[in-house]
Amino acid sequence: MNNANNSPQQISHGFLTATGTKIFRYYEDRIPQSSPVLVVSNHRSFMDAPVLIAAVERPIRFACHHYMGQVPVMREIVTGLGCFPLEATPSRQQGFFQRALQLLQANQAVGVFPEGTEPMVQFSEPNGITDFQRGFAHLALRADAGSDRIKPVKDLVILPVAIASIEEKSSSAVPLRLLSLFDPTEPLFNQNGWHPLVIYRRVAVLIGRPYRITPLMQQQYQGKQAKTVVADVTNHCQAEIVELLRQGCY
Repeated sequence: MNNANNSPQQISHGFLTATGTKIFRYYEDRIPQSSPVLVVSNHRSFMDAPVLIAAVERPIRFACHHYMGQVPVMREIVTGLGCFPLEATPSRQQGFFQRALQLLQANQAVGVFPEGTEPMVQFSEPNGITDFQRGFAHLALRADAGSDRIKPVKDLVILPVAIASIEEKSSSAVPLRLLSLFDPTEPLFNQNGWHPLVIYRRVAVLIGRPYRITPLMQQQYQGKQAKTVVADVTNHCQAEIVELLRQGCY
């Protein structure tokens, strides 16, 4: 852990103090303390990364959208939090896999928001969720199984985490078309409307049950059932977060 004054944990706690955000943690005993972890969470607000870092109390290296590494001020924030912006297309997925595998092999925690960019740029209901993209499942299966070029990541855990908004304030931040100046490859920016700004006042962070890749799943990923096992991992994590969000609403 970085003991410097500007560590990701201290930046996160300072940011949440400045916004007056109160976090309520549930099932924190499920958080792995030493093994490599792939943290998977729902995503509606720019506050999600610092909320998770503060709640998990462990450095989490988040993959974030390419444009966040291009916009002044935002670039400095995501860098301070230890996030790594994704590359521009078409090398985005390959670059993500390479960077995430390096971090997991170093026994670190990597954070992924499988809903992608869309929930961030469209106004949505609190605690709503959209279908998960499957990249994180490919990463987990590939990392755990290894290959001729990749050493397997030992004791990898997928940790589903739900961010349940209890009280929030929502407003408009910047026109979406303005963001296309920083990332013209993102089709979501090529439309009218405004990027929402969701600020949590009170938020529950519910830790899901750790999920491990079994040897059978590794075998299936190398064979004809690859698509099925990827879908199973994706659907399991999404269902776990949906249930946690339901609990967080009460």
